[in-house]
Amino acid sequence: MVNLKLFLRTVMRLFAVLPLSSALALGRFIGWVLGSVIRRRRGYVLHTLEMCLPEKTAAERASITDGMYRNLGVNTVEIARLAGGRTSDLDARMTVEGEEHVRQALAGGKGALILTAHLGNWDLLGMYTAKRGYPLTIISKVIKNEAINDLWMRLRKEFGVKIVPAHNSYRACLKVLKQNELLGFILDTNRPRDAGIFVDFFGRPASTTPGLAFMSAQSGAPVIPAFIHREGLDRHVIRVLPALPPPPDREEASIRQATQEYTRIVEEEIRRYPEQWLWIHKRWKTQPLTEKTS
Repeated sequence: MVNLKLFLRTVMRLFAVLPLSSALALGRFIGWVLGSVIRRRRGYVLHTLEMCLPEKTAAERASITDGMYRNLGVNTVEIARLAGGRTSDLDARMTVEGEEHVRQALAGGKGALILTAHLGNWDLLGMYTAKRGYPLTIISKVIKNEAINDLWMRLRKEFGVKIVPAHNSYRACLKVLKQNELLGFILDTNRPRDAGIFVDFFGRPASTTPGLAFMSAQSGAPVIPAFIHREGLDRHVIRVLPALPPPPDREEASIRQATQEYTRIVEEEIRRYPEQWLWIHKRWKTQPLTEKTS
């Protein structure tokens, strides 16, 4: 593990000393290798796009797929540069729209939940939010590889991002909100049948955590949709939307309605920048039981 940590740190420092244009070009190349040479899950991505974006031509879906892999490659290099200590050019490459919605929500004194997705360079959204002085906590799973997990957690903490483990985190999350802080919540991942509710996502049932709606209803904290997208190769825009009020209660119908609305907002943002979303993730893996299987 020590050797792996040393190797990763060396690679990160190499990325950090490269000129930005060269580093990002290398990221594009890494993405091309992943999508066009290794072709990891490329067939799955194309099939998913055919199901979700039937109005697109085969050529358009292939272009979206290529763009997704390029985005992943560039994301990797950008994060590696930050981990290697190259943070000086970050502010100049970031634009924030709608930041007043965050200040207004926190003025209510009940904290706020940030609704986001695996769009653009999503990790930059959290790190840059904390860098601007907002108290932010995110829910994070432990990465199986200990060396990568240690480096990843260290980078987030260096930017001021606080972390609660995904397992049994509900009380810790409520405590964050009670302290009038921000809690980041990524809503676009598949959930097991016993941990999610089915809502419509791109015209298909998707098992989605009701936790965001429950936390908002219980704490009284509003939900702020906030997304990041890439403009060109080297610039990022964070777009913050007006806060959504908490569900009126914790009844099933209210939680389902709120979760569907959150998911609709996520879908709308993905449709704006489809090549920057993580189509490689098996978002629709869990499906409702049919009459035969039930």
